[in-house]
Amino acid sequence: MNSASPRPQRLVIGISGASGAIYGVRLLELLRDTPIETHLVVSKSALITLAHETGLSWSQLKPMATVCYSNQDIGAAIASGSFKTMGMIVAPCSVRSMSEIASGVTSTLLTRAADVILKERRRLVLMVRETPLHRNHLRTMTELAELGAIIAPPVPAFYARPASLAEMVDHTLGRVLDLFDIELGVVRRWRETPEDLPTLDEVEAMSRER
Repeated sequence: MNSASPRPQRLVIGISGASGAIYGVRLLELLRDTPIETHLVVSKSALITLAHETGLSWSQLKPMATVCYSNQDIGAAIASGSFKTMGMIVAPCSVRSMSEIASGVTSTLLTRAADVILKERRRLVLMVRETPLHRNHLRTMTELAELGAIIAPPVPAFYARPASLAEMVDHTLGRVLDLFDIELGVVRRWRETPEDLPTLDEVEAMSRER
């Protein structure tokens, strides 16, 4: 009896048109020197956001990924559940893309690939970038969570004491990669460096001084 072969180390990366294109760019940079294949699909509106926020063009972004696909290529490998992957991260994820994924009525490769991840019961992480949120946004997120998706808005962690925007981005992406058990050393973890944190006695002393 043949033993099951291990799942290929492939991760689908989607970049949609929401603000925060740097999350997708930096994710590709972090994974570039790892054994993990990155399969990239970018929406048309994301290219506009990418140029505006980072100054990068599609031709500059493509070399950062292992494989790139046109968002209109519905026959691409990542459109099929038989193409094994670890899962998919949409970074950032617009409300429109989120809504298409939730409905199952997908019109692009990006949303189709995400739908495939859900139907194959693989890990789908959506870095939804929108605020404030109205009731329909929240309902859609609930539907996706019930389908098995993970909603992971890019919220900064100030306990890590970031010294720059770059550190904030890296920490957020590191926490997203934790969901795939990928450790790249970019997360400053709570209480793993206790010498950098005040003790309860020190906090009480500071309170008395005030």
